[in-house]
Amino acid sequence: MIFTGKYDSPLGLITLAGEGEALTGLWFEGQKHYAQGLKSDWKEEELPVFQDARRWLDTYFGGKAPSFTPPLSPQGSFFRKAVWQILLRIPYGSTVTYGEIARTLEKENSFPRISARAVGGAVGHNPISLIIPCHRVIGADGSLTGYAGGTERKRELLEREQGV
Repeated sequence: MIFTGKYDSPLGLITLAGEGEALTGLWFEGQKHYAQGLKSDWKEEELPVFQDARRWLDTYFGGKAPSFTPPLSPQGSFFRKAVWQILLRIPYGSTVTYGEIARTLEKENSFPRISARAVGGAVGHNPISLIIPCHRVIGADGSLTGYAGGTERKRELLEREQGV
């Protein structure tokens, strides 16, 4: 059974999803791919992991880098999970390009040549926004492309992390 909860952020309402001990989803309401993978038999109910996620979000929206990560269990292919693991390593306030992630995957996983576009597909389908920081991925030219929550929200998140 999947359970859901809510968080009212400065950038819009967020839906949390989880199964037992781990967070399986975190989406801004109305974002592209909103609640993707959320089964029809979900139920709104409080879970301890939602309390952890809200504490993480309070710290983040309070202008600080959270010092912990709640338990996560994103569902996806081996390739997508490999991309999301790299996203988790992007430091607060930093950005990387889709191409840099592709080269890291090639080196660390012995994947054959990977396109930035393939990485973009995995980044765009990240089911746990913010905590798995897909907003920190930018185009090779520095452009703010490909954020399911919208370009303006991505800009605001990056500015928050830069202390702007």
